[in-house]
Amino acid sequence: MKRLSVACAAFIAAGVLAGAAEAKTVVVTADRMVDVATGKTLDRPEVVIVDGRITAVGQQGGVSEPAGAERVDLKGLTILPGMIDMHVHLDSSPLWGGYTGLQFTDSFWMAVGTDNARRDLMAGFTTVRDVGSGNYDDIGLMQAVEEGVIPGPRIVPVGYAIGSTGGHCDVNEFPPSMHQKGDAVADTPDEGRKMVRTMKKYGAQAIKICATGGVFSHGDTPGAQQMTLETMKAMVDEAHMAGLKVAAHAHGASGIREAILAGVDTIEHASLVDDEGIKLAKTHGAYFGMDIYNTDYTQAEGKKNGVLEENLKKDRDIGEIQRQNYAKALKAGVKMIFSTDAGIYPHGDNAHQFATMVRYGATPLQAIQSATVTAAEALGRPGDVGQIAVGRWGDIIAVKGDPLSDVTTLQHVEVVIKGGEVVKR
Repeated sequence: MKRLSVACAAFIAAGVLAGAAEAKTVVVTADRMVDVATGKTLDRPEVVIVDGRITAVGQQGGVSEPAGAERVDLKGLTILPGMIDMHVHLDSSPLWGGYTGLQFTDSFWMAVGTDNARRDLMAGFTTVRDVGSGNYDDIGLMQAVEEGVIPGPRIVPVGYAIGSTGGHCDVNEFPPSMHQKGDAVADTPDEGRKMVRTMKKYGAQAIKICATGGVFSHGDTPGAQQMTLETMKAMVDEAHMAGLKVAAHAHGASGIREAILAGVDTIEHASLVDDEGIKLAKTHGAYFGMDIYNTDYTQAEGKKNGVLEENLKKDRDIGEIQRQNYAKALKAGVKMIFSTDAGIYPHGDNAHQFATMVRYGATPLQAIQSATVTAAEALGRPGDVGQIAVGRWGDIIAVKGDPLSDVTTLQHVEVVIKGGEVVKR
């Protein structure tokens, strides 16, 4: 047995050495590169990627190129880091709103998620945070992408969004005789702690809580707080103890304030935020992820897709208020992340939000940073994603033109590279 153990160890060591000797090296060149951290542009950039990670960045001719490297020459194009969408629902589609989705079996939505993951990746979003799915679909999709079964972005899943009885993240559309209840309902601090532990047990890499009512839920109002400060704080403490970031669905002012006081990391939507909530966000370092584009789609297409008038009215009532509050929070210096709520509108159109952000006060650089360096910080993964820099994953996109002058160029991504692999060209 000892001889067999030694032989196995030698075999494994030989395999590791062979793998190191065969490390894949890719050299990417282009006409220009946007340094998203500084806003500066580098002409004739050269990026070296070894085994998926960036090992060198510089100007062509000034970087030592490893022998035998695969070359990707993106002549005429500008490169940026792969983008990050901090608020998507991969197993959701806007094409079946209201009750129309009930015509499908449960596993249908996993197939929808497979297509949506591909669409987001092809649009240049190489990382997404899925903030709530059914049947742990987001975790299954993450595993399928990581195993190379399907194409898709890097997925940070939360499992189920945790809500309260009768709240936005419960199931409220059916009569009592059908006994429908959300799979992640927590009404007390102890129940909240247990639910956080359950999400982590089944693979969640972040936690989502529902602090207020919502737009696309039945029988509630977006501004109404639906969780106590004590329950939110218990869940945040439990999540942080496990090393997990916490996102809070929060439209209403009181829910936003108390979610921030509970210690959440990101506020999703923040539609009805007041001056105190903005001040608290700055003081506590909370990020706002405000989905200010999707109202254009839902108001144009929602009725045709089966969305109930109750939900469309809430969307109309809150849409412009949210956009004005985005402008106010941005001007005040709140840290903004790129959160689109993809699934409420079609996946793959994520980059359309950049133009809306600029229209409501962001510079093109601020909008781009919200989907790169700032998003990476909010994820707690600044050393992995969000920049074309040494040590990060080799996630690169390429566009025609100058996105610092015209952010709509990001709606037309020509090339997507993920971990050194060209996935779209």
